[in-house]
Parts: sequence; C-alpha cells; structure tokens
Amino acid sequence: MLGNETTILKFILLGFGELPEFQILLFLLFLIIYIVTLTGNILILAIVVFNCHLRTPMYFFLGNLSFLEACCSSNIFPRMLLALLTGDGTLSYSHCIMQWYLFGSLEATECCLLCVMSYDRYLAICRPLHYATIMSPWICVQLAAASWINGFVGFSILLTFILQLNFCGPSEIDHYVCDNFPLLKLSCSDTSILEIMSYVVAVIFTLPPFLLTLTSYIYIIAAILKIPSTTGRQKAFSTCSSHLVVVSIFYGSLMIVYMLPKNEITYDMQKFSSLLYTVLPPLVNPFIYSLRNKEVKAALRNNIGRLMSYKANSIQLVNVVNV
Repeated sequence: MLGNETTILKFILLGFGELPEFQILLFLLFLIIYIVTLTGNILILAIVVFNCHLRTPMYFFLGNLSFLEACCSSNIFPRMLLALLTGDGTLSYSHCIMQWYLFGSLEATECCLLCVMSYDRYLAICRPLHYATIMSPWICVQLAAASWINGFVGFSILLTFILQLNFCGPSEIDHYVCDNFPLLKLSCSDTSILEIMSYVVAVIFTLPPFLLTLTSYIYIIAAILKIPSTTGRQKAFSTCSSHLVVVSIFYGSLMIVYMLPKNEITYDMQKFSSLLYTVLPPLVNPFIYSLRNKEVKAALRNNIGRLMSYKANSIQLVNVVNV
C-alpha cells in the first residue's frame, strides 16, 4: 500500500448491522429513496440543460445542485444497498479512501452552493433592479466554479494527510460510509493534527455559509412580509420556509457530526445525523426548489409532449416504410 506499515488492505462497514431483522426492509427503503433521488435530480438537470428559457442564474445554480446531489447519492447508495442485500460490507483500502474523499468534497461543495443560491435569491427579491447586473453569466460561472473548487481543494488538503496514516487494525468501521472520524479512529498513527484540521475545515465549510444563508433568508422574509397581496405573501413565504427548513437540517446535522466534541455524541447519533444530510436534501431538493415551480412544470410538460409526439411520428414512419 502507501506505506510499509499499512497492513489493512480492506475495511468492513458495519452499516446497520445492529438491526439484522430489518436489513431487507432497509434495503427496499433506501432503494426507493435512491431511485427517487437520482430520477428527480437528473430530471431537473435535463430540464435546465435542454430548455433555453430556463438558462437564468437561479436555474443554473439549481442544475449544479442537482448534478451534485446525483453524484453524492451515487457515491453512497450503491455500496450501502449491496451491503444490505448481501450482508458484505467489505471495501478495499483505495475504495474507502476514494469514497471518503468524494463524500467530504461533495458535502463541502454543497455548503458553498446553498450559500450562493441563497445570495442569488436575496438579490432577486431584495435588489431586483441590480440583479441582472450583479448576477451576470460570467459571475454565475465564477461562483459555481468557486464552490466546486473550494470543496475539492479543502478535502484534498486533508487527503494528503490521511494518505500518510497507517492502519494496523481493527478494520471495522461503525458506519454505513467511510466517514472522517470513524476512519481516523482505526489508525495506529497519531491523528491529533488531522483531527484538528478536520474540525477547522468543518467550521470553515459549515458555519460561515450557514450564517450567510440565514442572513439572506432573514432579508428575504422581511421583503416578503412587505408584499401587499396576502396570497402572494403566503406563497412566497411557504417556498422560502421550505428552503430554510431543509437548509437548516443540512447544516445542523453537519455541525452535530463534525463540530461537536466526539465524547459528547454517540456513534448512533453520528449515523442518524449523517443520514439527515446525505439522504434528506438530495431527496427533497428537486421538489422544493424546482418541481413546485410553474416554469419547471411547464417545461416538463412540454418536453414530455415533444417526446410523445416524436415517438408517435417515429411509429407512423415505421408503419409507412413497412407498407
């Protein structure tokens, strides 16, 4: 491996092994969640890409978020589903490290993207006259690129340190994913510096984005309360409150797992909290951000109509050729 002292070639994810009687039920539940999550996010991404009138800053960021959620779910669910179905949670060393790196990088990127999206909504609602000037296409690309680059660079720094660790046993990770602190617990090297760096990275990627997102939504809600129409006010408040609830659950669960002292939370609480930010946001984001939107629903109906029309014309053409 990467060092002569690294003797562990494989890790074993214990997952939900403490619930053996519910393995099949959990498999079916997570399979449905994965299918819905992947379908919803890919559908939103396709709608944004193939509909010219949706190429605005808001939908550009939504497309980035949907792509990220699809990647994050695909990094976690397939291996977890296989372990639930077969009872084999074995991962190779390289597979575990790669899963850890993608898991952390994508979550950090999502923190940045959610912050950027809240800023975009703040400008659109609170500073509409300056919105088009500030959120130019080039600025949107820069903000999205910065979110992705920051997320992956931040965890690339941690990756260089974790690759230097030696794992001499045991090899069982009490989690359903190769997460940071459960993995560090298995190392026979000194992990004190890496643990401090992990806390620093967690604080940087969760606390400032959450506070900025919260501030944006406070200004947005204040602007909504000034809307004279009761119906318009209720509709706008309902949408923003849904966004804020999911964002709060996402950031809150991240803070519980990565920012609280390890002696104050159990591994069961860690696994439950990590489920909240790995399962809930990817599942509900397509619905609360996009599928409740009239423009997205209209684009979806138009695309389905064009697809049905294309299939009907293809069938007619085949029939004519056969005749």
